[in-house]
Amino acid sequence: MRIETQPSSTLTRQQQQDAAGEQLQNLFNEILTAAKQPGYASAEKYQSDNSIPEDIQQDWNDWFSVANTGNYPSKVDAQALPGDYGTLLVRTYTEGGYADPQGFLQNLTEDELATVQHVHRLAEPIDVDSLTPEAALNLLIPRPAQVDLNYDGLTQVGQGYTIRFPDSRTPEAVVNAWNETTTDMDPMEKSFYELQMKLPTLLANFEIDDQGRYVGHTEPGDPNWVNPQADSNYSYTDLTEQMLDYLDYFQHQIPQDQYEQQRSFYSTFQQSLQEHGAR
Repeated sequence: MRIETQPSSTLTRQQQQDAAGEQLQNLFNEILTAAKQPGYASAEKYQSDNSIPEDIQQDWNDWFSVANTGNYPSKVDAQALPGDYGTLLVRTYTEGGYADPQGFLQNLTEDELATVQHVHRLAEPIDVDSLTPEAALNLLIPRPAQVDLNYDGLTQVGQGYTIRFPDSRTPEAVVNAWNETTTDMDPMEKSFYELQMKLPTLLANFEIDDQGRYVGHTEPGDPNWVNPQADSNYSYTDLTEQMLDYLDYFQHQIPQDQYEQQRSFYSTFQQSLQEHGAR
């Protein structure tokens, strides 16, 4: 049995969701590593007295119960959805699906594929043959534990791409500094900084002429797509310094309260990065 470090009644809903998400990351890091797939760089060692199939079902239920926002199409049985998907997660594990996710998906029925589609809130039915390895794998992983398989800085789920920070490739020291800095932060404010932390990758794929005008961009999946944060020498501390320099340069063009708020965030994050020994 796993030991909770804090009674759930003392945590906010967001804190419960984050804790349940970290539990899923630890569990699926173990599963993916065993299947010779990249897991989560920041995952802690998986420890449990339960079997992995038991923990898959329990950890998935724990996260879904606090993260689910409802609003499924009328034809979807929202009551059955978490249980049906949990069953598929266990089957993926027991039938070797994490080593061959596309092969596993190809053997699912239309109803089972619909379960996967709706739990990930995909607009269109899943066309298994069109999926990349990353897109297929992440359909069989709960959202908090999904991985950036090809290290392009994006996380592909089905035909869609998501922008996350931290993601599965973010170094542990950076994740620890981030979590420390964003504790108790409003989710909307946090999502703003998450996007800013991914700007180096997004902007690296835009082409600008000598006059600073947009010329074109590279699409995800294109061979010319680049992810500067994949470089082992990439420095998140340098990124915070760049953001601080940017804020100071445009200080008089930014509302004072926003300037102070953002400068405080990047200063605090930079200090936390240094304390955790992150680049």
